[in-house]
Amino acid sequence: MFQIKIKKFTELTTNELYEILQLRSEVFVVEQDCVYQDIDYKDQKAIHVLGYKNEKLVAYTRIFKPGDYFKEASIGRVVVAENQRKFGYGHIIMEHSIEAIKACFNEITIKISAQQYLQNFYEAHKFHQISEAYLEDNIPHIAMLKSN
Repeated sequence: MFQIKIKKFTELTTNELYEILQLRSEVFVVEQDCVYQDIDYKDQKAIHVLGYKNEKLVAYTRIFKPGDYFKEASIGRVVVAENQRKFGYGHIIMEHSIEAIKACFNEITIKISAQQYLQNFYEAHKFHQISEAYLEDNIPHIAMLKSN
């Protein structure tokens, strides 16, 4: 059973925060072999979208209101545990993140900085490329926008 929790930073338990940081580190630092500063003091401004399967965090995003990350509302740190990707949890967490932006911020325009190899994944959620490729933490990224 897959369950979504949506929480402000101050509502996260210590255990939930630890699970978030562990999952992000597991994928973005270890799996992608990328040394970067994940703890960036933006978590405090974000709303956190957590996806649990059998009480274990397997998917996550953080969302921002306009002006807190980009001029537009945004979704970042989109992550699914490697052994859970075949179940479509990435699409589910994105759908809930988009809906949370509508519900929390009354916004439909969303900008993301996407890893370029995931372009088709984000296009499935009606994002379109708005920049040339650029390197972020030595990984090719593209800016993408969704406005409906």
